[in-house]
Amino acid sequence: MSYAGDVSPQQAFEALREDPSARLVDVRTQAEWAYVGVPDLTSVGQQVVYAEWQTYPEGARNEAFLDQLREAGVGDGPTYFLCRSGVRSIAAAEAATAAGSTQAYNVLEGFEGGVDEQGHRSVAGWKVAGLPWVQK
Repeated sequence: MSYAGDVSPQQAFEALREDPSARLVDVRTQAEWAYVGVPDLTSVGQQVVYAEWQTYPEGARNEAFLDQLREAGVGDGPTYFLCRSGVRSIAAAEAATAAGSTQAYNVLEGFEGGVDEQGHRSVAGWKVAGLPWVQK
């Protein structure tokens, strides 16, 4: 594993509640933020950092990703990367680690999790765990 590790959505939320230096970085696309919703961290006094890992609609890797993290003030504290299902966030955590972060974590299951037998994203993830979220 080339990043600090994997955590559940609940573990990430608890870490964000307990550690003011921790950050949640949502690496999904602008379209996902707008149409699916976003984590709501107001109850823990935090704000989500939004930085696309892949641009929409092209699907190309966001070459400015690491610069955007720095500009958003993401530093040496624990950083939790979240995507739809936990795949892009692994790549983001690996990139942050390669750039010098020692505390880059992947949030397993992502915001929506995997699909059920009907193809719906309703079996796991931030939303299914009952963690706070809002429609952006």
